[in-house]
Amino acid sequence: MKDFFSDSHLYDDIIDRSRPVSRRHLPMSNAERAAQFFPFDALGFQSVMREEERQTQERVRLDEDAKAALDRCLALLRKEIRQHPEVTVTWFVPDEYKEGGAYTTAAGRVKKLDEPGGALVLEGGVRIPLEEILFLSGPLLEESIP
Repeated sequence: MKDFFSDSHLYDDIIDRSRPVSRRHLPMSNAERAAQFFPFDALGFQSVMREEERQTQERVRLDEDAKAALDRCLALLRKEIRQHPEVTVTWFVPDEYKEGGAYTTAAGRVKKLDEPGGALVLEGGVRIPLEEILFLSGPLLEESIP
């Protein structure tokens, strides 16, 4: 029996031919070929890349004047809490995974000022940590504080 691999001239008849091209299907670009494997993400690489690309903001540190103004606003809210004043609050929400976070703004009526829990609670159930508040405004605050 002849050894299959010993004959070095086994493919001489096809070695110089060009690659066959389908008449029905156009050749794929490299990007299209790569896209076939894109949905398979067993190691979670795509979610890691999205997380890495996600931007966060730095926390703004209030100066003493801004802290004093915020304290005056909170004191006025404490005094007028039974009226459930309308306010707009901007506060910092720390990111769970990365350094930094994002500033969020919400508007609504104040339900309570939970000082032992350190939060301002709006009627819709939004709970805002007092130490994260950057800015507080509203009709009651604007007419009462210069």
